[in-house]
Amino acid sequence: MKDAVLLKTLKEYFGYESFRPLQKKIINSVFEAKDNLVIMPTGGGKSICYQLPAILLPEITLVISPLIALMKDQVDGLNANGVPAAFLNSSQEEADKQEIFQKIDRREIKLLYVAPESLQFVDRFLTDGKVSLIAIDEAHCISSWGHDFRPAYTQLGYLKNRFPNTPMLALTATADKATRNDICRQLNIPHAQKHIASFDRKNLSLDVRQGIKRFEQITDFLKNRSKESGIIYCLSRKTTEELSTKLQRKGFKAEAYHAGLDHEERSQIQDDFINDKKQIICATIAFGMGIDKSNIRWVIHYNMPKNLEGYYQEIGRAGRDGLASDTLLFHSYSDVIQLQKFASNAKNQDVQLAKLDRMKQYSEALSCRRKILLSYFGEYLAEDCGNCDICRNPPEFFDGTIIAQKALSCIFRLKAAEPISTVIDVLRGSQNEVIRRNNYQQLSTYGIGKDISWNHWQQYLIQLINLGYVEIAFDRHNHLQLSEQAKKVLFEKEKVFLADIKEQEARAKVEKAAKTPENSLFERLRKLRLEIAREEDIPAYLIFNDASLKDMEKQRPMSDSEFLLVEGVGRKKMEDYGYRFIKEIIAFSKEKREKKKPKKKKKGNSIKETFQLYKDGLSIEEIAQEKGVTQNTIFGHLIKLYDEGENVNLKKFVPRSDLNAVKRARKVLDNTGSLRAYYEHFEEAIPYENIKISLKVLEKESN
Repeated sequence: MKDAVLLKTLKEYFGYESFRPLQKKIINSVFEAKDNLVIMPTGGGKSICYQLPAILLPEITLVISPLIALMKDQVDGLNANGVPAAFLNSSQEEADKQEIFQKIDRREIKLLYVAPESLQFVDRFLTDGKVSLIAIDEAHCISSWGHDFRPAYTQLGYLKNRFPNTPMLALTATADKATRNDICRQLNIPHAQKHIASFDRKNLSLDVRQGIKRFEQITDFLKNRSKESGIIYCLSRKTTEELSTKLQRKGFKAEAYHAGLDHEERSQIQDDFINDKKQIICATIAFGMGIDKSNIRWVIHYNMPKNLEGYYQEIGRAGRDGLASDTLLFHSYSDVIQLQKFASNAKNQDVQLAKLDRMKQYSEALSCRRKILLSYFGEYLAEDCGNCDICRNPPEFFDGTIIAQKALSCIFRLKAAEPISTVIDVLRGSQNEVIRRNNYQQLSTYGIGKDISWNHWQQYLIQLINLGYVEIAFDRHNHLQLSEQAKKVLFEKEKVFLADIKEQEARAKVEKAAKTPENSLFERLRKLRLEIAREEDIPAYLIFNDASLKDMEKQRPMSDSEFLLVEGVGRKKMEDYGYRFIKEIIAFSKEKREKKKPKKKKKGNSIKETFQLYKDGLSIEEIAQEKGVTQNTIFGHLIKLYDEGENVNLKKFVPRSDLNAVKRARKVLDNTGSLRAYYEHFEEAIPYENIKISLKVLEKESN
C-alpha cells in the first residue's frame, strides 16, 4: 500500500499527521497478508494497526475483544471518526443482531467486534473470503503464562484453520518471552512476525512509597487534582468501599468498583467515570481493561500488585493521550504476605511466586525504577530516567553495620521462629503478649534497638532482606531466618551500608500538580467539550482528547484549514465540531486582546501596523507575537497589502518547490479549483497557507 494513501487515511479518520514507531511496518505487513504479534504499551497506538487497514481492506475486519465495555468504547470512537463499526455480544437483543447481520451483508460495516464467547454468532454467516483481517485484542489472555489468563480465549486457535488465507494480528500491551511464544502457538500462527515496541512511557512519572498513612498521602496528592480523572487500585473489595467512602467525606467524587457489585451498578459507575461525572474510581483489578479513556491523569496502587505485567498495564491506563501523568504505588510487608498466600493457591504457583518476587524487588529498589521496569520486558535503558522518585530524590547511604549486627543477632537468638513484627518488638523492648508468653524479655538482644523507631526498623530489615542477609520462610509462617551471607556480618566484620530513611512525611511530600488556571483556553475548551458530550450522550474524550485540546490552545486555529492541522482532528470531527471550537477560540482571543489593549483602535489600523512591522524587518512569527494574533492572520494582512500594490514579497514565504507544484496543479485543475481541491490534490502534503500564497503570486504574474 502506498505511503501517501496510508498517511491520508491516518489524517482523515484519526487526525494524525504521522505514524508512531512500528505502526506503518505492522500495517504494511497486514497488507502483505502476513500474521503478526504486536507487543505495544497501553496508549502506544495498537488499535490503529488494525483499524486503519480495516478501512482500506475490501472485506470486513473481525476483532476479538474480551469485554463488552471495551467493544462499545472502541465502536463509539470509530463511528465518531466516520468509520462504520459494530459489535456483537450475548447481551444484545436478537433484532439488534439481525440488523448487524444485514449491514454486514450490505457491506456497510468495516469492523465487527466480537467477544470470544460470541464467536458462534459469526460462524453462521462468515466464510473465508468474507474476512479480510482477524485481530485478537488483549492476546495475553490466551496464555496461562500471562497475567490475566481467560479460559474463553483458548478456543481462538481454530480461527486460523477456519480462515487460513486471512492474516491474523494478535495484540497485547504486556507479554514476556514465554507468553509471546505461547500466544503464537495457541493461535496457530507459529511464523508470525513479532513487533515489540518500546515499553518506555516517558510521560508517566513513577513514584513508590511505603504503605504508611496512605489515606493522608492520597488526599495530599489529590489536593490540586480535583478536576482530573484517576484510578486507585486496591487488593480487596472491602478496601475499595472503605476508601471511596472516606474520599466522599472529603468532598471527592469517588466510587467503589469490584466484581461483587451487580452488573447494572458496575455499568453505571463505569459510565459515570467515562463521562466525567465521577473523577475517582477505587477498584479491584476487575476495573480497567474495558476502559479506553484517554484523559486519565493518574493511577494509584493502594496495595502492591501481584506482578510487574499487571502493574505496568494498570499504570498504562494513565496518560494515553501522551500528556504528563502520575503514578503512585504504596507497598508494605503485609501486602507481600497476602499476595504470597494468593500465589500459593494458584495452579502455576512457582511462576506466580517468581513474578511476585520481581514485583517486590521493584517496589523496594534503591535505583532508577524505570530501568528495572524496562529490563523486566527485555529493554535496556542506558541513562537514569529522571522521572521516578529514586531519580528525583536519590537515597543517601551510611555505615549501618551496627544496626545490621543487632538485627541479625536478634533473629539468631529467636532461632528463626518469628516474623518481622516480633523481631522488631524484641529489638525495641516491647512488652506484649507474644514477648511475655515466650519469655523473650530474657534474650540478650531484648531492647538493644529501642532508640530506633518501629517503622525505621521495618525499613532496615527489608533492606537486609533485599541485600541477601535475611530470608523470609514463606512456608513457615513468614519467619525471618539468616542466610549464609549473614555470617560474614556477624563473624567476619563485613560492612553493611544502608539507605538513610528520611521521615515519611518529608520524603513523601508530593510536588504540587501544576494547576490549570480556571480562565485558560484549555479550561474553556474542556467545558465546551463536556457540553457537547452531554448533548450527544458520548464520552468527552471521544470528541477530542486532552492532547488535542492542548494543541488547540497552542495553535489557536481560527479557520477550517487551520483546525484540520490540529493533532487528532480528522475530516469528520472538523465537520462535526470545528465550528463550535473555532468560535470559542476566537471569542477567547478577542477577550484577551481587549484586556491587553483597552483603547479602541481605528478601523484599518491593524493592517497598517502589520505593514510597518514587516518593513521594520520582523518575521511573521514576531509580528504575530507583537500583535497577539495568529500567524495566519498576519499572512491574511500581507496578502491584502500585496493585492493593494504595496511592496510585499510573498514569494519568500513559500518554498520554491511548493510554488512550482501549485503552478503545475493549476494546469491540471484548469484554474477553477478551490483551495480545498488543491489541498486534496496534494494529498494534504502542502499547507493551506502555502497554496493560498502561491496562487496569489501566480495570479499576479499571469496578469
